[in-house]
Amino acid sequence: MGHYLPISFLLVVLSILPFYLRFERRNMKAEEIVLVASLAALGAMGRVPFAAIPGVQPTSFIVIMAGLTLGAESGFVIGSTAAIVSNLFLGQGPWTPWQMLAWGSMGLAAGLLRRLPWMHRPWGRAAFGFVWGFLYGWIMNLWFVLGFLHPLSWQAFAGAFAASAYFDLSHALANATFLLLFGGKWSRILGRVVRKFGLLGE
Repeated sequence: MGHYLPISFLLVVLSILPFYLRFERRNMKAEEIVLVASLAALGAMGRVPFAAIPGVQPTSFIVIMAGLTLGAESGFVIGSTAAIVSNLFLGQGPWTPWQMLAWGSMGLAAGLLRRLPWMHRPWGRAAFGFVWGFLYGWIMNLWFVLGFLHPLSWQAFAGAFAASAYFDLSHALANATFLLLFGGKWSRILGRVVRKFGLLGE
């Protein structure tokens, strides 16, 4: 697999660790820890039953709603934890850190944009989820290209991205559908939990 994959693997792991270290040092209420752990577990379990359906990832919906409700840092931790926990059932491998980075970044982005009014409107959430259906796939394409396609070239990248287009579109459409149908209800439920226990996020 050449030297690209080990180097990229190390860089991805090093980019993930600071989020966990910072999260671990935060002064959090017990209720927030329980909520973060519960959402990560729910995200992981939501992925397993749909593993056989290409591109349909309820995990992405949960990660986006977590980031919108709890903020960028918690969104990253929930997304990346859901990836590694779900792979205990679906199989670990060199792709796991990349999945952690992809889902973590999805939650991070949702948290960073949560102050924008359109992120709390149905079509705004749906558009965000649609875009991230493709971004997730593009991040995962990187590990495939670096690990299996040599020599590296623009043609190799273009071929990998073209091959994943169907799955990325399925993921994007599933995200948009879940967010349109369930985003409002989840937002209200999680919002009530946050207000009840005084969890303001970061």
